[in-house]
Amino acid sequence: MRVVILGSGRGSNAEAILAAEKAGQLGRAHVVALFTDRADAPMLALGPRFGVPATFVDPAPFKTKLEGEGEARFIAAVSAAQPDLVVLAGFMRVIKPGFLNAFAGRIINLHPSLLPSFPGLDGIGQAFRRGVKITGCTVHGVTAEVDGGPIIDQATVRVEPGDTLESLATKVHAAEHALLPATIARLSVGSA
Repeated sequence: MRVVILGSGRGSNAEAILAAEKAGQLGRAHVVALFTDRADAPMLALGPRFGVPATFVDPAPFKTKLEGEGEARFIAAVSAAQPDLVVLAGFMRVIKPGFLNAFAGRIINLHPSLLPSFPGLDGIGQAFRRGVKITGCTVHGVTAEVDGGPIIDQATVRVEPGDTLESLATKVHAAEHALLPATIARLSVGSA
């Protein structure tokens, strides 16, 4: 299974996926490319470290969505990598119909809450401010509804009385780093 990862920032989830592959824990999946919408994204440094092409793709003209010329550039770049699976790992743009149709049924996203609770931006902060006792992360199929696609798998995180927003974020990120590679591995062998 050829996997392409899209991200916007540090790339900690991309790194978890690449490390899982290096350790032989990604099933039949193989990461073939990394793409980012920010020229200064630290995620780009993962490419040389793991021997995977890592490329900035200009998302202009929009700041929060993938549409128009930027969408066309992303479709062309991702298509050239011939992915079986497109993984959104901290990709901070709303995906529009053109991209969705180009990779229909092959796009998954990682979200830092137990969907359907706390969709959209700042899922960890939303959960923390709401005072829930259990939160976590979700891998789901991507549809036109933001964070509304079918849930593939979830991992729970207990919110302890002494947790701060920062300590909760650390726990949720650790859960993400385990859940996403494990889900990709299961998808690669048809058991997710």
